[in-house]
Amino acid sequence: MSSLQPVRGTHDLLPETARRHRAVIDIARRVAECYGYQEIATPIFEFSEVFKRTLGDTSDIVTKEMYSFTDRGGEQLTLRPEATAGVARALISGGLSQQLPLKFFCHGPMFRYERPQKGRLRQFHQIDVELLGVAQPLGDIEVIALGAQILRELGVYDRVVLELNTLGDTESRQAYRAVLVDYFKAHRDRLSEDSLGRLERNPLRILDSKDEGDRRLVAEAPLFTDFLNDASRDFFAAVTAGLESLGIPYKLNPRLVRGLDYYCHTAFEFTTEALGAQGTVMAGGRYDGLVAMMGGPATPGIGWAAGIERLAMLLAAETPAIRPIAVIPVGAAEEAAALRLTESLRRAGITVDLGYGGNLGKRMKRANRMNASAAVILGEDEQARGVAAVRDLDSGEQEEVPLNALRDHLARYR
Repeated sequence: MSSLQPVRGTHDLLPETARRHRAVIDIARRVAECYGYQEIATPIFEFSEVFKRTLGDTSDIVTKEMYSFTDRGGEQLTLRPEATAGVARALISGGLSQQLPLKFFCHGPMFRYERPQKGRLRQFHQIDVELLGVAQPLGDIEVIALGAQILRELGVYDRVVLELNTLGDTESRQAYRAVLVDYFKAHRDRLSEDSLGRLERNPLRILDSKDEGDRRLVAEAPLFTDFLNDASRDFFAAVTAGLESLGIPYKLNPRLVRGLDYYCHTAFEFTTEALGAQGTVMAGGRYDGLVAMMGGPATPGIGWAAGIERLAMLLAAETPAIRPIAVIPVGAAEEAAALRLTESLRRAGITVDLGYGGNLGKRMKRANRMNASAAVILGEDEQARGVAAVRDLDSGEQEEVPLNALRDHLARYR
């Protein structure tokens, strides 16, 4: 019954996986807040034009991967394939340009129709950081440093490498584009069909090609860094100097590019060899032309996105579930008192499990199955004396505790 299986490229976040995802999100949120970034959330679907404009008509995402549909009102909508476009749209539609600079953190599911593989799904999840309104290299340094600190706190920083490149300013890009077009035209008979289509409209996209023939040509193509003007070199020098002053090592990668015209200056990726072919865990860059291209005011921006699935796979150990306190009534007569006690402990912020039936033996087995840290046993005699028997399920020690002191006593198990 295939209709009862998850759709290909999607999966359920069962408790252990959900805990790992939440660990990534919670740590990222906390670190982002330390850097002054505020959490926002944009809709899961947008008007298709939002992504067609920002990702380019020739990109693989737009031509092959977007989940687009017409709703009942005749609107052309798309499930978001990435977060930056929605954040930029929110800046424009929300009239936020008077509040710059703005520092945003967000997370949530994204959707792309592609071949599922390890760490790559059709519904996947990302954390995302965007800094809007800062044109100086200090913004690039801060955004990269924020990403590095999240990776440190996740315990995966020693398993990643920061790859860095510069895309220069508009003048530098135009100079490089002209040289690149001449180079690829001279080898057009060896280009893939997709890259031939990009040659006139967006030649930098060829540098991202996954086609093996294209990649051999790209390996011999002129380097972007040979066509940078002084202003672009100075900008990049300031970024690298800032990273060095913070003790953040990096590796220069002159083939690391972003193909769309609104990208400029810094491009970066944190990559790992621990996940096989899918080695990028965090990627970003400066996009000073994006907001203006979408119809808003000229607004510099820089940001990154990181795959939660990939980061969760890198976490060193399982993320343990919270160990509950088991409240166990000895008989049916004590169940009402156990229910009241359970609710009062939960209202005090203590994680408590109250079984739904069974004798003392069955309830104790359930407590052990759930890895409870302690059991609060309430019998007729204990209830009459206003106490409960508290058994430490690790040591096996048991003692009587007055009911009015139970909350304080159980605090040790949090």
